[in-house]
Amino acid sequence: MRVSLVGPTHPYRGGISHHTTLLCEALKKDHEVQFISYKRQYPAILFPGKSDKDPSADGLHVEGVDFLVDSVNPFTWLQTARAVVRFKPDLLVLPWWVVFWAPLYLVLITWVRWFLPTRVVFLCHNVLEHEPSALKRAITRLTLSRADRIVTQSQQESEKAKALLGADFPVVTGFHPTYVSLAGGSMDREQAVRELNLSGNVLLFFGFVRPYKGLDVLLEAMPSVLASRDVTLMVVGEFWKDKDAYLEQLDRLGLGEHVRLVDEYVPNEHLGRYFAAADLVVQPYRSASGSGVSQLAYGFGKPVVATRVGNLAEVIEDGRNGLLVPPSDAAALADALVRGLDGPKLAELTDNARLTKERFSWDRLVALICDAPSG
Repeated sequence: MRVSLVGPTHPYRGGISHHTTLLCEALKKDHEVQFISYKRQYPAILFPGKSDKDPSADGLHVEGVDFLVDSVNPFTWLQTARAVVRFKPDLLVLPWWVVFWAPLYLVLITWVRWFLPTRVVFLCHNVLEHEPSALKRAITRLTLSRADRIVTQSQQESEKAKALLGADFPVVTGFHPTYVSLAGGSMDREQAVRELNLSGNVLLFFGFVRPYKGLDVLLEAMPSVLASRDVTLMVVGEFWKDKDAYLEQLDRLGLGEHVRLVDEYVPNEHLGRYFAAADLVVQPYRSASGSGVSQLAYGFGKPVVATRVGNLAEVIEDGRNGLLVPPSDAAALADALVRGLDGPKLAELTDNARLTKERFSWDRLVALICDAPSG
């Protein structure tokens, strides 16, 4: 099959870029793939982080990428559409996560369908954004309705898609594959703890810090955890806003010496250090769709303590490879963390976490995208 894939890759950073790159590699095993990416992803005014470029010395690369799209230059959208038409794909795969890309996708789909019988599949990281509005919902409906099929990464997201587009719209429930390849340079825990100058048990909150991720709930849970465990919480990820509020919370709760803040995007080559040091990865999210963090954790063989939101309960088996709690419940979260750090239980969770990555292969996701029947 001939497949055109349009989305981010190196030198752009983040989970969507990693996901699209690894998807391309998996597609190339059995298909002829055209991979088109961006000359410019976001204008600086719309990106709240320090940069949208990946600082990794060893970023995820794939051969043969055509960097054609400038997100704010419609002329390049037409160039991209013409390039896809020349390739004559059987399938056009488009990742969806924010409405910012709707104009590009609408132009691309319309142009391609003027000339070709190409099928269009949206791979939805989020059906709706984490900060939705009526306008965003309308734009999402308009755009996703142009697809022949939608593939989501959780049952909850499939239900959102059906609610948005109609019960008969062809939606396939997939999953978020494991980022095993990013775990290749992992070190042992003793070395990681030594390099980071840590002691006792270690909890890891990883990724961009945004309100829906519930870091404030985790901080509220920490005093109860510290009452029975010698614990350090590492918060590793760039704060997009409201950092001062978290600092005030740390001060109010007297957590300064027990919380390590690493306010930066972590290059790939440093991921192994933070995940190797962690006993548990914590995702106290208020809401979620798919999550690359839990799959990254399992790629490193680390159990996850998380809330029952989004696809987290579809990936995390409560009591086996992690623990699940209600969202926004600091007491329940504290109790789960204390239980998870108990020696025999932690060993059990860790052993099972190392086995989890085998369930979520990229080849299985490719089969869903390319071969799954409609409906």
